[in-house]
This record gives sequence, C-alpha cells and structure tokens, in this order.
Amino acid sequence: MKDLYKQYLGQTVNVMMDRPLGSNHPKYGFKYEVNYGFVPNTKAPDGDEIDAYVLGLNVPLKNFSGKCIAIIHRLNDDDDKLVVVPKNTEGITDEEIIKLTSFQEKYFKSIILRV
Repeated sequence: MKDLYKQYLGQTVNVMMDRPLGSNHPKYGFKYEVNYGFVPNTKAPDGDEIDAYVLGLNVPLKNFSGKCIAIIHRLNDDDDKLVVVPKNTEGITDEEIIKLTSFQEKYFKSIILRV
C-alpha cells in the first residue's frame, strides 16, 4: 500500500462530492449508488485529487467530513479510493464496503486495507 493513502486511515477527512448519490458517471453512464468525491488539496498517482467513497448516508451531499476507515486498494489500477463514514458508523465490515461500492469497483480487482 502506498504511504500516500495510509496516512488517512483513522483520520477525519473532508470530501467534496463531484458525483453525489444518484448521479451518473459522465463517461460510462452507470449510476453512483453512494456519494463519491475527492479530498481537496491532495494528489493521487493519476494526477487528480485522492478519491473517496462516502458510505452511511443515503442522501446526495455536496461535501462531508468524516472518518477514513479503509482504503480500496486496486490491484490492477493505480487509483485507490478512501472509504469515509460518519463518526458513529466505523463498524462497517469489509463485505459491506465491497457490496456498497460494487457498482463501480466490480470493474477492478481490489482488496480492502485497514489500520
């Protein structure tokens, strides 16, 4: 795992949503089943800001501050994702993360990394 992502585990992070719950992917057209965005003022290996899934809230959001509980580490892509949740929902399981993000992650081989 890249140290770049590891530093966010267990930390409170701010996420700006560029693809809120219910929106469509601009290129591939699939629907976002959770809020998805980026951590401002960061840089991922792909040159964009670090991406994050926000789980545990079922309304479209513009921004969110929560706890990073896991990293979806893509084995066949260099674009890992943070998993961010509200403070009192840190108990979400790896299986739940996989299920909630499968609308997009099913196209990649990945593992869930935690502290």
